[in-house]
Amino acid sequence: MHCPFCGAVDTKVIDSRLVSAGNHVRRRRECITCEERFTTYESAELVMPRIIKQDGIREPFNEDKLLAGLTKALEKRPVGIEKIEEAIVRIKANLRSTGEREIQSRDVGEQVMKELRDLDEVAFVRFASVYRSFKDLNEFREEIDRLSKGTSK
Repeated sequence: MHCPFCGAVDTKVIDSRLVSAGNHVRRRRECITCEERFTTYESAELVMPRIIKQDGIREPFNEDKLLAGLTKALEKRPVGIEKIEEAIVRIKANLRSTGEREIQSRDVGEQVMKELRDLDEVAFVRFASVYRSFKDLNEFREEIDRLSKGTSK
């Protein structure tokens, strides 16, 4: 790490602490040349897999799209933003844990449905109706019946 004050290459770590629930390391450093102290933060670079859409187009993972989809399904439902953010963290962790560089968009959709089912059943049915392209009232009934019985497609 270069010293931000004098540009020297040699610095030493004086103190290291975990911050942000263990997701980052805060390091207190001292320049060996000018003896100035400064703080750095270190975090793992976690690459999200690319998403393969149903038409074959590949695009980078977009957390904003994920948030928008969850928010739309949960609109006017009694679920706090903290719960939505926790769901997003779980979905992203599950996608990264596959170890794949690319993942089908339907797999992301299934992860979203799993989270919505746990968060709010009405939001789950809303999302499922669009995601699975329900054609009529019977498909709604079938999904609600599966939900009532504790099973899902």
